[in-house]
Parts: sequence; C-alpha cells; structure tokens
Amino acid sequence: MLRLYKFLKPFTISVIGVIIFVACQAIGDLYLPTLMSDIINDGVMQGDTSKIFHTGGIMILVALGGVICSILASLLSARSAAGLGEIIRNKVFRKVESFSLHEFDKLGTATLITRTTNDITQIQTVTVMIMRMMISAPIMCVGGIIMAYRKDGSLTWVLAVSMPVLILVIAILATRMMPLFKMVQVKIDRINLVLREKLTGIRVIRAFNTIDREKKRFDDANDDLTQNYIKVNRIMAFMMPSIMLIMNFTSLAILWFGGLRIADGTLDLGALSAFTQYAMQIMFSMIMLSMMFIMVPRAQAAAVRINEVLDTVPDIEDAKVLNESFEGKGYVEFKDVSFSYHGAEEPALRNISFSAKPGEVTAIIGSTGSGKSTLINLIARFYDVQGGSVLVDGVDVKDISQEVLRNKIGFVPQKAVLFSGTIAENIKFGNDNATDEEIKHAAKVAQAADFIATMEGGYDHEIAQGGTNVSGGQKQRLSIARALVRKPEIYIFDDSFSALDFKTDAKLRAALKQETQESTVIIVAQRVGTVMDADRIIVLDEGSVVGMGTHKELLQNCDVYREIVSSQLSEEEIA
Repeated sequence: MLRLYKFLKPFTISVIGVIIFVACQAIGDLYLPTLMSDIINDGVMQGDTSKIFHTGGIMILVALGGVICSILASLLSARSAAGLGEIIRNKVFRKVESFSLHEFDKLGTATLITRTTNDITQIQTVTVMIMRMMISAPIMCVGGIIMAYRKDGSLTWVLAVSMPVLILVIAILATRMMPLFKMVQVKIDRINLVLREKLTGIRVIRAFNTIDREKKRFDDANDDLTQNYIKVNRIMAFMMPSIMLIMNFTSLAILWFGGLRIADGTLDLGALSAFTQYAMQIMFSMIMLSMMFIMVPRAQAAAVRINEVLDTVPDIEDAKVLNESFEGKGYVEFKDVSFSYHGAEEPALRNISFSAKPGEVTAIIGSTGSGKSTLINLIARFYDVQGGSVLVDGVDVKDISQEVLRNKIGFVPQKAVLFSGTIAENIKFGNDNATDEEIKHAAKVAQAADFIATMEGGYDHEIAQGGTNVSGGQKQRLSIARALVRKPEIYIFDDSFSALDFKTDAKLRAALKQETQESTVIIVAQRVGTVMDADRIIVLDEGSVVGMGTHKELLQNCDVYREIVSSQLSEEEIA
C-alpha cells in the first residue's frame, strides 16, 4: 500500500501543511490540561480571579488556534486524498487501455470496474485518516505520557498496566477483522458481476422467464456480502465496549489512587485533573490507532488489487517507434500463422498463410468455431500470434505502433457496439475530423440514411446506452458507416451483415464495392450469398485453411465449401 502513496508527490506542499497543522493542533491539545491545572491550583484554590481570566484567555486562544489548524488540516488532507484518487484512477484507466483482450479475459470487466471505483474510494478514505490520525495519534500518545509523567510519575504505573491490555485487545480484534475485510472486495466484485450480467442480459432473462433464478443469484451474492459485513460489525461491536471498559477502569484507578495521594498531601487537585485528561488523551490516541487498524486492512486489500492492475504486463508490447513515416496501401499477409488461447488444449489457428491485396475483396468463411474472428483479431493485433507472422504492407504488425496500425484499419466487429450520444457522434467516432457531408455520405453507403431520416432529429437522434433503441440491423449499418467515415486502407467486416435482409445486404455490398476500390477488404461471413462475389474466398475448418479460391473454383475442389453452399443454396442457385 505504501507504494501507492508515491502518487502523493504532486501534493507534497499540501501534505507538509497537513503535518504542520495537525502537529500544532496536537501540541495545543497537550498544552490545555496544563493550563487547566494552573487555573485550579493558582486561580481557584488561591481565589485569584485575575489568574483565572488570564489563563482562561490563553486557553481560549489555544483552543481557537486548534480549531483553525483542524479546519486547514482537513481541507489540505481532503485535497490531497482527492488528488491521489484522481491520479490513481487515471493510472489504472491508462493501464487498462494498454491491455490486450487476454488481460480483459483474465481479469474480467466487473472486477476492473470495482477496482477503478470502490477500491480507489477506500484508498482515498484511508488517506484522509492516515494524514490526520497517524500524525496526531503518536504525538498525543507519546506527548501525553511525557506530560503525565511530569505531573506525577508514580501514577504512570496505572498507564503501564492499562495500555498493554488495550493494545492486546486491539491486536486480537484487528487480526480477526483483516481476513474479513480482504474478502469484502472480492464479494463486491461478485455482486457487480451478477448485477452487470442481469442488467445487460435483461431481455434474455425475461425471454426465458428466468427472473426468479437471477433473483436467487443476486440474493446469494448479496447475502454472502451481508454475512461478511455482519461478522466484521460483530467484532467492531465488541471492540468499542472493550476499549471503553478499559478506559473507564483506567480513569477509576487514576481517581482512586490520585485521591489517596491528595489525602496524603503528595499530590494537588490540579495535577490530578491534568493527569486524568492526559490519560484520556493517551487512550483516545489508542482508539484512533485502533480505527486505523479497522480501515487499513480493507484499504490494504484494495491497494493490492489496484497494484495487480498496475503491475499487469500486457501480452502485447507496443512498438517503441511510432513509425509515423510508415506508408503503404493496406497489403495484408499471413505467413504460417498459429495461435492458441491461454489455457486452450488445441490451437485456434494452425499454419495459416494467405494474402489480401488492395482493390480486392478477401472473404473468410467456415463453420462456427473454425477461427474466423480469431484470424481477423490478429490483424488489428488484439492478440499476438504464437507462431509465424502477420504483415501489413510488408512490416510485421509487432513492429508497428498500435496507434499507427489501427489508424490504417476500419473495423466492424461481429457484435455491433454503439455508444450513448447522437447518431452523428456515433458515426464520427470513426473520424473526429469528419464533416457533416462525409458523415451523411458514409451513412448513405451503409444503407443507413433512409432509416435515419425517419427518426426524430435525424442525425441528432440520441442513441441509448448500448444502442438499445435501434434494431440489430440498424446497429450494424451504423457500425459500418463508422468504419467508412474513417476512410482506412484496410476494411475488416466481422460477420457484419448477418442482421441484414438479402436485399439490403446486396445493395450494401454493391455500394461498398464502389467506395472501397482502392482499399483492402476482408469480410468474415456465415452466408454464402455475402462472399460468393469475393475475389478470393478462404475456407477455414477447425483452425486450418482447407480451401482458397473463387466461388466457382471452390465448388470444384473444396468439399467443406461445397457442404456449406449446399446447406444454404438450392441446386438451381448453385448452378
């Protein structure tokens, strides 16, 4: 956890200010019992009213100074903690942005959200407490012991007995709570996971009438977290009465033995009053430390989880050179490429070799699970190959910076993704500098202009989060428009026409052919009608290329392709 506090360096002045103001407040609090002792001994006992007013005035000034220091310390500590949270959130976000898809698969979206929000909030909360309590508590404890000893050394044996007992109780309870607090964050992850799946999959849940099952899943996760909190709160409920009992016995012992010493004439009333207050200050400083023991374990668990993200080394290491001078027309080549997912028993792709040239349409077809989407994910370098190489314009994608590489690609994913905002903003996502005319042209080519015109506001129509207020086909066409407005050298369509009817599919492909004449076009599809006009069709089966050629060539020499075609087209259509 200490490593995270290196991020406090930008707030060094604020931290120093907190230390100074908290120390001044603690010293003032230590000085007040002595002033009270002077009022009792020199003022009240002697009947000296002027002494009472004089010393009382000093007490008021010290108290006001303590209030001012406390306010300033609170402001500076809050500012430093908020700044720390902002910096860590930025670091985590930027780190997550550098992750390959493997890291997302490994960690999971739900836990990354929790670590970026709840975990960092825990760090912020503890930062404020540490900057206040961890400075004032030692000063109050050590200073209180010194001042109490100065008032009456013989009574300090009471503190010598009570303090170890208090420390022992706090240590026992803290060791019981630490494992429970570590589990809290994991259980919050589980709730976020269940809740996220429930919200994103609400249509499927309702369609299959599994609402009660999902309620039970959430109730189980919620109850698990609740029971963990109950265990923690039971221990905390026992902690405070135990500490207060020790404090009360300590006060009773001080008053009892102090009263005997006053009766003997070896101790005055003012000194006993001051000693009692110092004893309470010492005890309260121990309580403050105990509160730290309560909060720090949970923050420690959160810090470990945040460090896991920050320490994660992405599988994909970006090229050190930006390659701004890298030029080409989008020539893509696979050379004996093999790839396996982590933990998979069998490779997803085996010895894949082919090329896709500018001005041509290369189609990839195959059965479900044959590795089509995996193959095109390697072009954009979402994953890195384990064998062979993927080249773009003759350069290995590992030697091209991801920024430059992806600027050359217009990618339309298998699952169309839209963002909250207007239709124009979603299309413009592909090119921030796109003009209104370019946006409208891209929409027209993508066969989206007609349905956009029917919507309220047209291109200013608001898309709901996740695109829930448009159909699947409309999502796909907007996603295609987003890629078109980018005007890339390489177009990748990952089964991006599956939600379109045959008429719209045909019109869209005809328009695309005119728009992408100088670009490399790679289409992944399940439908033969989508790929049969391609310049080159690659047939995948169980991760291997089993056929390559035009539609007519494959019908003659590729059994797998013939099976796919015969399953979708009639004899008349094939002929």
